[in-house]
Amino acid sequence: MSSSSISGFYKLSVEERRDILKKMGNLSEDEMTLLRNMGSLGESTADHMIENVVSVMEIPVGIAVNFLVNDRDYLVPMAIEEPSVVAAASNAARMARVKGGFRSVSTEPIMIGQIEMTGTSDPFGAKFRILEKKKELLDLANSQDPVLLKVGGGAKDIEVRVIDEKEPMVVVHLIVDVRDAMGANAVNTMAEYLAPHIAEIAKGNVRLRILSNLATYRMTRSYAVFDRKTIGGDDAVNGIVEAYRFASIDPYRATTHNKGIMNGIDAVLIATANDWRAIEAGAHAYAAMNKYTSLSKWEINDEGDLVGYIELPLAVGIVGGATATHPKAKLMRKILGITSAKEFANVLASVGLAQNFGAIRALAMEGIQKGHMELHARNVAVSAGAKGEEIDKLAEMMVRERKIRVDVAGEMLKKLRGTN
Repeated sequence: MSSSSISGFYKLSVEERRDILKKMGNLSEDEMTLLRNMGSLGESTADHMIENVVSVMEIPVGIAVNFLVNDRDYLVPMAIEEPSVVAAASNAARMARVKGGFRSVSTEPIMIGQIEMTGTSDPFGAKFRILEKKKELLDLANSQDPVLLKVGGGAKDIEVRVIDEKEPMVVVHLIVDVRDAMGANAVNTMAEYLAPHIAEIAKGNVRLRILSNLATYRMTRSYAVFDRKTIGGDDAVNGIVEAYRFASIDPYRATTHNKGIMNGIDAVLIATANDWRAIEAGAHAYAAMNKYTSLSKWEINDEGDLVGYIELPLAVGIVGGATATHPKAKLMRKILGITSAKEFANVLASVGLAQNFGAIRALAMEGIQKGHMELHARNVAVSAGAKGEEIDKLAEMMVRERKIRVDVAGEMLKKLRGTN
């Protein structure tokens, strides 16, 4: 392979970059045709979204049905490559409808911008001086985004923390209402502008000034009751509560438990071109604020029904960024039918709770593999070269034999086709 040190790669056209890949990777014409397929995004749009573009990566988009959130029905688009996720969410939402679906509430869309300072000789004196100038600093911050201010958002408060008392660091939190945006651009712009003013007041050296993805002022909470008989009786209820208890006390289990929650949430975020990495980081940080534990809670009410509850920070937007430029993301948002960031967060938390229910119910009742592997078998069949009706037939054969592997699929496919 030639050297990956390619001067000016970013200056080349998309096709010129592909030509380099063809030579360095010894790509065939069929492989080049795959690279050139830019789908609905288009070459120009993709090339302006990130750097060094050569192609796009398609992910299946499925629709989770049955969702009733705050008495409103939703069709929920989910972009994910993992089988069983969309089916599990839809099935959980169907069961939740028996007792009225999901109830969800979100706080105001408040984000935190951090400005970090070192070298302050009197950190607590600096804290006082900054707070003394709070109104002036908020006015300065809001001068950077009059549009946000006009729609009711903007910088609302300033907090100051002194951390690491051996080598004191003064950290200013700029509290900003970002309305229907995710908020990173607005908050970062304000923090950058305020930094030298704060440094002058505090008599310190400003280092970092950036949004925090631990959005503890932007919380969403969702709740649902699952009818005992509908979900499989007392054994199912007790099994789910026991599975939750395991996740609540053991970080090894909690990690996989929370991954199941994010399976649902991330899929919706990807479908709508939101920053799923920011939400992941915030969710897991929130789960670890005391000790790493479950983001959801499961209990039994007086009627013996199962009650699920989830809370996590959800800094999502419906305006700006890729949500505004990606044509399919705009279409997915239209299908979802949301009109505000808070409504979007309400749906996301409900999807997360539904996904969690589906996963731990499967674990408690029959093991995760049965339903998941039935769906996974179709992917394995395709990998082995099955076409059309062969895919379902081959998947059924593998499930029946309880051997879901590509090598097994290859041998079964030969028999199916009558070849050896």
